[in-house]
Amino acid sequence: MFGIGLPELAILALVAVCVFGPDRIPELARQAGSLIRAAKRLAEGARDELREQLGPEYADLELRDLDPREIVRRHVTSALEDEDRPDDRADDQQDEEDPDDFVVSDPDARDDLDDDPDDDVPTRSTRRHDAPSYADAT
Repeated sequence: MFGIGLPELAILALVAVCVFGPDRIPELARQAGSLIRAAKRLAEGARDELREQLGPEYADLELRDLDPREIVRRHVTSALEDEDRPDDRADDQQDEEDPDDFVVSDPDARDDLDDDPDDDVPTRSTRRHDAPSYADAT
């Protein structure tokens, strides 16, 4: 939850024993537990009061659903699911389009399509351009 693993927890326990002493650790653990329970009751009370004030249309409100990470995760997974589903309409449109069905307004333009595509590619000039030399300028 807080990114604390077993090694970090062991180090915190060791520091607590060194700072507070082994005799006070059980008492401090009880106090920490009661503090956590009180904070949990306070949060639940605030959530219940919020639901009561907002009315019945917000009765199923979950605060975890308002977490920005959860919102992004939900949208990304739904987008990925939409990508995985084939779209029947797009397939139908592709089947209907036939290149021979297109009307060409200029009959000579159709002849250009049949030519070799490499004919239109410009070639690189082999002529060397004379650039000023900055080494000579002093």
